[in-house]
Formats: sequence, structure tokens, C-alpha cells
Amino acid sequence: MKLRDLMTKNAECCEPSAAITEIAGKMRDQNVGSIPVCENETLVGIVSDRDIVVRCVAENAIDVAARDIMSTELVTGDPGMSAEEAGDLMANHQIRRLPVVENERLVGIVALGDLSVTNAADQKAGEALSEISKPA
Repeated sequence: MKLRDLMTKNAECCEPSAAITEIAGKMRDQNVGSIPVCENETLVGIVSDRDIVVRCVAENAIDVAARDIMSTELVTGDPGMSAEEAGDLMANHQIRRLPVVENERLVGIVALGDLSVTNAADQKAGEALSEISKPA
């Protein structure tokens, strides 16, 4: 199965200038653990719940923007990638969510749970989660 069949399409993004409180509210409202950061529909970063905890709350810095805490070394997939390839990529990079990009534009996002829809990817999702959960 291809990512285009599994991904959440039209993933809501935020601008680099978005306040962290706004992003946290979006995460809560959508029940997601990350929000992609886009500039003119081009993916420039991603803010995860962990980014907010480690880079904001732990530093007592709540009045910051996405650009201040977003992860910018992005690992992305493309819509034609197989679920198995995505699982391998996520395991190798120890990530739980994979932005899906086409022609430099964000077209969706895939989480580990999305990969478990297919039998072949189910094992890869489990392997990815095991790799991500290993102590550093």
C-alpha cells in the first residue's frame, strides 16, 4: 500500500510565526502530536509535543514562536512510497510521524498507527516503535 492511500491529507499547518500556545491548542483540538510548519505551502519544519515540552516548558519559555523551537532537519516521504519503505525510514530515523511531500509541498502526514493498516507494514511499524523507544 502506498502512502497516498494511508496518509492524513490536508494536514493542518502553522506559519513559522505561530505562537506555541496556538500550536498546542491545534494539537489538542485535532488529537495529534505534531503540527507541520509551512511557509507558502512549503514544509520548513515541524513542531512536536516533545519540542514544546523540552524546548518551552522545561525552559520556562512559553512566549515563543514555532520558528524558535521547530525541528528543521526533516525526514520526509513521498506519496508513491510504500508503507514498508516508510516504516523503514521512520525506524532508521527514530521518528513517529512522517510528513509527506510532493514537489516541495506538504500533501499529508503519516503516523506509525497509520502504517498498521497493512499487514506488511504492521511489522515495520512495530520495529519502528521499538527503535524509537530504545533508550539513548
